[in-house]
Amino acid sequence: MSIAVLGSINMDLVAEVKRLPAVGETVQAVRMESYPGGKGANQAVAAARLGSTVRMFGKVGDDDTGDLLLERLRSEGVEESCVTRQARCTTGRACIWVGEQGENAIVFGPGANAGVDAGYVDAVLPQLEHARLVLLQLEVPISAVKRVLRRLPRPGPTVILDPAPAVPLEELHLARVDILTPNQGELATLTGKRDQGVAAKQMLDQGVGCVICKNGAEGCRMFSNEGAFGVPPFRVDAVDTTAAGDAFNGALAAALLLGLELPEAMRWGNAAGALTATRRGAQPSLPRRDELNTVLDGSRWVDARIYCDDAGYPDGTGNTVSR
Repeated sequence: MSIAVLGSINMDLVAEVKRLPAVGETVQAVRMESYPGGKGANQAVAAARLGSTVRMFGKVGDDDTGDLLLERLRSEGVEESCVTRQARCTTGRACIWVGEQGENAIVFGPGANAGVDAGYVDAVLPQLEHARLVLLQLEVPISAVKRVLRRLPRPGPTVILDPAPAVPLEELHLARVDILTPNQGELATLTGKRDQGVAAKQMLDQGVGCVICKNGAEGCRMFSNEGAFGVPPFRVDAVDTTAAGDAFNGALAAALLLGLELPEAMRWGNAAGALTATRRGAQPSLPRRDELNTVLDGSRWVDARIYCDDAGYPDGTGNTVSR
């Protein structure tokens, strides 16, 4: 097994609206559709579509929706034998509002995802240990993520944690997180700091190996104790940004699995996220390898220049990372 994904599996009900409703307001949807989703399943499918061998870990309910989502994972080439059925429980669901500019608001009902607990982790830990990369998110109980980080051996799989939705991480063994991938809002929520350099330094001081901050239309930035650099974005007209961050994580993992250096892996993530934002739905919008290659090959690499933020982290050297 190459990539293991422990996370949520949902059905998404997506309502496209001219604008997101205010509190107490009713608006009419332009379109409503149901799509397979969940941050865990999205990232698993994103990596599988780019050619990686992926195994999904999580739970669905004992309902027809669970049947449908398991079949969808199989059809995408994701190994789902470790996904279990939660008795007398519904499968997770999310209600997503998408505005005209691609912005969204999400309400998540965990359903069977709430049953992904420390006991489940103990049962599947031998399989997780044999992965080369483990992808984690926070749409399953944090007790499960805590157990994974405490029990995964080192040396062992590279761990990528997407801290979404953003919740306090103090109880997690962050020294076992090799790559933390918040977006700019999540990084600010986790640290209480608006300056990304200062916020990233706080996470590094807590033991994280490196922080990659996803900045949407501004690309992404990497911070480590050795330095920092940014990777520029791919410009697109966004339709629905729902799974763009999941596409980034799946592509990042797929690229690292191929042995690509981190700047190029981040470029893969930016390209996958950009492509995803041009289409509707979570999993249906995720790009395949030929689509990603077309975007990567058609865009000249721009040097990712090391920079220094206003707070002085890290010390600027003017070096470049180029491909």
